[in-house]
Amino acid sequence: MEILTTNGITVSVETQYLPAHSDPRASKFIFGYFITIENGSPHTVQLMSRRWMIHDASTTVREVKGDGVVGQQPVLQPGESYSYSSYCDLSAEIGKMQGAYLMTRIEDRSNFEVIIPEFKLIVPFKLN
Repeated sequence: MEILTTNGITVSVETQYLPAHSDPRASKFIFGYFITIENGSPHTVQLMSRRWMIHDASTTVREVKGDGVVGQQPVLQPGESYSYSSYCDLSAEIGKMQGAYLMTRIEDRSNFEVIIPEFKLIVPFKLN
């Protein structure tokens, strides 16, 4: 698990290779990831958007941007958390993702960035 705290917001990430959805012969490797966002700040915040940089061993780099996460823009009171799962497809057995969330403090509508910790995506047979 990868964990990082920025501006009082902690992001933790767990990953899993999904062999039932992958096709190595076609260079299609699917990874699931589970993210928990915890508001340890004294402010109520809202997740407005996300930005991902996705790298794989074939030197492909993709940038993905969008509003919210999985169709949601959650509001987190101090002490609350929000979890979601999603997936990523790679064209190689090894890759990594890193990114950031744009958050807004509800009280004063100020924006700030929360860094998503870099995490590796590696098919299990590459670890042996």
